[in-house]
Amino acid sequence: MPEYALRFTCPVDAPFPAAEADDGPALQCPSCGSSHVAQVLGDNGGISFVCTACGHSWS
Repeated sequence: MPEYALRFTCPVDAPFPAAEADDGPALQCPSCGSSHVAQVLGDNGGISFVCTACGHSWS
């Protein structure tokens, strides 16, 4: 079983820009401002985020 699972909060097929979608503003990277962010779920239930554009991670 993998240690973590990724869930992308900005699907590829989403309307552009994602921030104008009906479900509210997209999550953005605090480092580069990109909305290409993945949610990382750890074994202990912790949640953090990783920017797939620049690699910055935060929780």
